[in-house]
Amino acid sequence: MRIRWFGQSSYLLTGTQSVFIDPFGDMSGMAARGIEWNYPPIAGVDAETLLVTHEHGDHNAVEAIGGDPVVIRSRAGRFESPVGEVVGIASEHDDAAGTLRGPNTIYCFTLDGVRVCHLGDFGQPALRPEQLAAIGEVDVLVVPAGSGPTIGGSAAAELVRAVRPRLVIPMHYRTEAISFLDPPDAFLDALGGDIRRLEESEIEVEEHLGTRDEPVTAVFAAPSNS
Repeated sequence: MRIRWFGQSSYLLTGTQSVFIDPFGDMSGMAARGIEWNYPPIAGVDAETLLVTHEHGDHNAVEAIGGDPVVIRSRAGRFESPVGEVVGIASEHDDAAGTLRGPNTIYCFTLDGVRVCHLGDFGQPALRPEQLAAIGEVDVLVVPAGSGPTIGGSAAAELVRAVRPRLVIPMHYRTEAISFLDPPDAFLDALGGDIRRLEESEIEVEEHLGTRDEPVTAVFAAPSNS
């Protein structure tokens, strides 16, 4: 199974099926708010299943993805899809029960025998016991690491230890392409262990799987127009 990062929280997972998570569209309007956004536009990408964790413009551009995918959009529950069952888990985008930034959906699914959990813009201080139970055992955990509107730093590291994945993929943090989040350094320092800073924005997952006691953290190279 391969995972490709498009920036922010956007990923394409491909194997016997394809899943896209949290596409963004035209973000040029961010400049008027003084926010730098230089990730390449998502174009020419098809998927069979499309997941949207919440309804913010840098996560919900379903029109950017071709292939007539089955769309599961900002909903908790259990859903059938081309990839099989997708579990959506209700959570919040902030530490005030969703009153500041609204709801967020955590998604879990299995592709080619690899269990994936994408946390979206998770902003709670920690997972509640019922959320952790609903997530269950996962191999790949995609976790926001840039603080600000989401979790980050030591809190994100503690969340990783609670879930115990084999591969950790940080997302939603400051890179050369965006200016409004923190870099992932505080999270990586707090987590420690086997941290691999990659030269590409795409990986073969099986090559980077660690163990639940000693997971690998894969820091993708930020996508660029070059």
